Amino acid sequence: MKGFSIIIVTWNGLHHLKTFLPSVCDTDYPDFEIILADNASDDGTVEWVRENFPEVIISTFDDNYGYCGGNNRAVATASKEILLFLNNDVKVDAKWLHGINECFESDETIGAVQPKLLSYKKPEYFEYAGAAGGFIDKYGYPFCRGRIFETVEKDEGQYNEVSEIFWASGAALAIKKELFEKLGGFDEDFEFHMEEIDLCWRVKRSGQKVMYTPESTVYHLGGGSLAMGSPRKVYYNFRNNLFMIWKNYSTSELILRFPIRLLLDVIAAYKSLLEGKPKEFAAIAKAHLHFFLDWFKVQRKRKANSSPKVNSLSGKMSISIIRNYFLKGKKKFDQLL
Repeated sequence: MKGFSIIIVTWNGLHHLKTFLPSVCDTDYPDFEIILADNASDDGTVEWVRENFPEVIISTFDDNYGYCGGNNRAVATASKEILLFLNNDVKVDAKWLHGINECFESDETIGAVQPKLLSYKKPEYFEYAGAAGGFIDKYGYPFCRGRIFETVEKDEGQYNEVSEIFWASGAALAIKKELFEKLGGFDEDFEFHMEEIDLCWRVKRSGQKVMYTPESTVYHLGGGSLAMGSPRKVYYNFRNNLFMIWKNYSTSELILRFPIRLLLDVIAAYKSLLEGKPKEFAAIAKAHLHFFLDWFKVQRKRKANSSPKVNSLSGKMSISIIRNYFLKGKKKFDQLL
């Protein structure tokens, strides 16, 4: 049976912790610890947790290092075999760790696992950020079983099988500690968004699997860090996606697909402008500018990331999700197969 270090990064998120931390502390599992990674909150978070949940280990930092930096720094405190990065706005079932443990125990080549993510507000539906596991199309666009763009499916048991995926949501991501440290942790240049996809890509390149298990269920509120549709969220989505695919694409993919991806981004930018969203247009333009300004840094990471390589990257689909969703009207995952 694996031991779990549950790491919860927070910054002025006391309102979320009051709602969601009790369910995590009520976890029914024989070997786990909870580590609160506090990014210099000034809303009384540390005092409240110490008073109400003294069993929680608290790591306090001198600044707000975001999701990536906060998690990376908290790992030094973790003492268990499996790290479980959990957002501060996630409610869990009491037995949730058992299903994740069973998944790890079933195959020693499994490096990371995601539970089923349902919506906290509408628990009969999947949650936008991870649903039933993440996939990626040939142009680097991520999507999920149970959520493609704005279409979120109702959970009717259609994804109730343990299966290999391409990426696990950072809202509830379990990974072997030794592997996480070997891979260098989260890339802090991402700051927000897609850092978990980049990490899972590296997990798969190292020869380990990323899995989804429906035997564990969590409920995610979502939208706590960056509101859906905000220009800042748009900026990070576009910039980080370019970072991610440049770091991880093969040379042939960069030659064949990266120019098309840039063109699709330009189309998306002008679509936003035509829809009366000039701030979104500006965010996409800024994302591209910053990608090219940081190109040398990303290229160095690409070279460092070049070995080892594996050819089998299950969950990386040879389709265009843009074409299937917007032109062919395929809104659900099973329609893509």
